[in-house]
Amino acid sequence: VQLQASGGGTVQPGGSLRLSCAPSRRSFDLFVMAWFRQAPGNEREFVAASVLNGDTTYYSDSVKGRFTVSRGNPKNTVYLQMTALKPDDTTVYFCAADYNLILPIDERNFEFWGQGTLVTVSS
Repeated sequence: VQLQASGGGTVQPGGSLRLSCAPSRRSFDLFVMAWFRQAPGNEREFVAASVLNGDTTYYSDSVKGRFTVSRGNPKNTVYLQMTALKPDDTTVYFCAADYNLILPIDERNFEFWGQGTLVTVSS
């Protein structure tokens, strides 16, 4: 399953962006879809995840209360609504998915990945 992410761009501090991600082709239901981010020279960092029903979500402490992850229609679509953006949020964001969820969330347990989309928060 190849995922396609979109929605990155440049925004001022305090602004908002919404990222989207979906498979490039129809696939079986992806139980968990998630967002990670990675700055140059840093390890990939978990951001948020949502399970298939959309009622169960997970967030990193750094984005809790500012970002909202949700599943769309069709269900194999995931969004990341980002608000109150800070310069520290500047980096490349990746979507990931898998048929199974293993806790704690770790990038090594996601089989499917999309290309990154760059988010820049700058005045």
